[in-house]
Amino acid sequence: MIIQQLSESTEMYLKAMVELSDREMVGIGRLAERLGVTSVSANEMVRRLGEQGLVKHTPYKGVGLTKKGREAACNVLRRQRLWECFLYDHLKIEWTQLYELACSLEHATAPEVTEALAVFLGNPKTCPRGNPIPAADGSFTPLNGLPLSTVVLGETARVLAVNATATDVIKHLYERGLLPGHEVKVVEAAPLQGPLTLRVDPAEQNGAGGKEVVLGLSLAEFVIVEVNPI
Repeated sequence: MIIQQLSESTEMYLKAMVELSDREMVGIGRLAERLGVTSVSANEMVRRLGEQGLVKHTPYKGVGLTKKGREAACNVLRRQRLWECFLYDHLKIEWTQLYELACSLEHATAPEVTEALAVFLGNPKTCPRGNPIPAADGSFTPLNGLPLSTVVLGETARVLAVNATATDVIKHLYERGLLPGHEVKVVEAAPLQGPLTLRVDPAEQNGAGGKEVVLGLSLAEFVIVEVNPI
């Protein structure tokens, strides 16, 4: 792993790129939306990251991480997701608050603390939201799943992870029982890119026992699932 000290804003941009697309190009507009900034600000930051050798920008295609940039991004992801595990398992912090609180800790965590935390936690492979935790060398196996938005009418799927970062979105999904390990069945798919009607299996965490919920396709993009074989 690289040991270069990076600014908090740099780390946030690099991490967002991995969260959006592990190996592919990401559009600057999509990156700006993820981070809640203007496209002008995102373009300027991408230019700076390019000068540091962390990203490569291809006009009309998007921006991608260099090897150096991906190492740095995975280092941030490792810190953030380990803190999620600690906050959830040991401090009993509410699931919906984990991402935001872990983000405030990740930027001030020294490498020695990161590795001590990993050992203390037993080197977990995934965070409470179901996302993979990179190893100390930055490697990790991406989830073998697909967005809930792609599941077709009548199919049942098991939730693998929630990769949303906005607290209000995380809370919205949580309140509907869309949590890792739970099953959902698409019982109706409205035409013209309309919402999905889902039947959620019993969920101890929020008592959404088998109820039907309606979810827009844009929100369904944040839920990563594995379709159950027929």
